[in-house]
Amino acid sequence: MADLEQALSFGAAAETYDRFRPTYPVDALAWAVDAPAPVRVVDLAAGTGILTRQLLGLGHRVVPVEPDEGMRAQLAVATPGTTALAGSAESIPLPDGDADAIMSGQAYHWFDRDRAHAEAARVLRPGGRFAPIWNSRDESVDWVAALSRLLADFAGRTSVDTAPDLTTFGDRFEPLERAEFTHTTSHTADTLVGLVSTRSYYLTASEQRQRELETAVRDLALHHPDLAGRDTFDLPYRTTVYRARRR
Repeated sequence: MADLEQALSFGAAAETYDRFRPTYPVDALAWAVDAPAPVRVVDLAAGTGILTRQLLGLGHRVVPVEPDEGMRAQLAVATPGTTALAGSAESIPLPDGDADAIMSGQAYHWFDRDRAHAEAARVLRPGGRFAPIWNSRDESVDWVAALSRLLADFAGRTSVDTAPDLTTFGDRFEPLERAEFTHTTSHTADTLVGLVSTRSYYLTASEQRQRELETAVRDLALHHPDLAGRDTFDLPYRTTVYRARRR
């Protein structure tokens, strides 16, 4: 139940989510889709359309699918001319063989994997790719590792916001491939707090706990030796992509 509560927590903060969540490296998207020309791509659990807009910008024909009404509403505002379909990874409202590729940004870890794999295989044409993608903070950087420890302690976990280790999408897909890319986003203390405020463990916490986390993140941004005295700083990411062809 806690996981479901967290998975459905984003809609209430859709505008903040759209403002602060990072985009993805273009070379990662090209590797994921792996097509020489524009194709029909389903953006599964599309959220506010961050990935949808990037794929549209690359010329693809994109069908966003999103279960949360608040996220769909923000996607419509931020992505003129595009309407997200109400649906989920386990119930995609599209016919068999409709898509050349299915992507999912920062969401696959919420899926019921067996059901989602079966639905992806149904909606993909033979040879089409299923490719979830994640941005994970680069914890080889000292201040980023400190931020991750702070967030994990708040969430009561050993780690947070990292890509899972995957080995297969099931027997209807060819063997899994994995690639990693890097990029950075620019932040201030305020925008770093804003980014953290889009995380499910923040959104489902009490108001007091939220304020405590905001204070701790701001203190880190203002006083960590790597960041002290800097108005802006870069947050480095490692972007992980998995892909596999539908048999």
